[in-house]
Amino acid sequence: MAIQERIIEHRDGDTAYEGLLVWDDSRSVPLPGVLVAHTIRGRTEFEDGKARALAALGYAALTIDLYGVATRGSDIEIFRELMNGLRADRPALQHQLLSWLTTGRQQSEIDADRVAAIGFCFGGLCVLDIARTGADVAGVVSFHGIFSPPGNTTNNTIAAKVLALHGWDDPLATPDEAVALAAELTSMGADWQIHAYGNTLHAFTNPAANDNDAGTVYNASANRRSWAAMHDFLVEIFGE
Repeated sequence: MAIQERIIEHRDGDTAYEGLLVWDDSRSVPLPGVLVAHTIRGRTEFEDGKARALAALGYAALTIDLYGVATRGSDIEIFRELMNGLRADRPALQHQLLSWLTTGRQQSEIDADRVAAIGFCFGGLCVLDIARTGADVAGVVSFHGIFSPPGNTTNNTIAAKVLALHGWDDPLATPDEAVALAAELTSMGADWQIHAYGNTLHAFTNPAANDNDAGTVYNASANRRSWAAMHDFLVEIFGE
């Protein structure tokens, strides 16, 4: 196995972005593609590591950047402002996400007809929004994502299969919000699953998360189980 990486330059308006494409060049391309959407902190080694793990499973994974190259290395308050700005303008966020989807499909290593997306925390909200737009993607996977609906997709039909991997005690996505997400996805015709992990808080996939007061705590069991669930889901949607 030979894992390869390439920086993908992407522009949206006047802003320059950089993603990371990762694939195994011992496999025949094009490969099923998986976009990886980032947490509040933007594209970091955490997301790039997930892309490398996906490449080892046989996918061409593209970590996307929603904040811009100039913001990399900023402090958490800058990232919070950037994230909140995108959350306040969901149509603009959806435009960025679909633009990245187009960029991913243009890469020779990615099979444009077989594309999915996964995301963590804020990225979980992002991939749910990709599905909510009705985009023609095979599936989306939200890891401890935010469930709040965007308000501009109510009458859409969801084409993608949806998997939400959720800590039941997540203070940023309450049980009531999980039930509301289920009702929303049902109303939009989605083939959906929500896997809830008991005694599990937000950010459960991140080994660096250790803040009980904020409700962000790593959980090794939920991390392992959710990755296995994602893998099974990708095998199902890509038929491999």
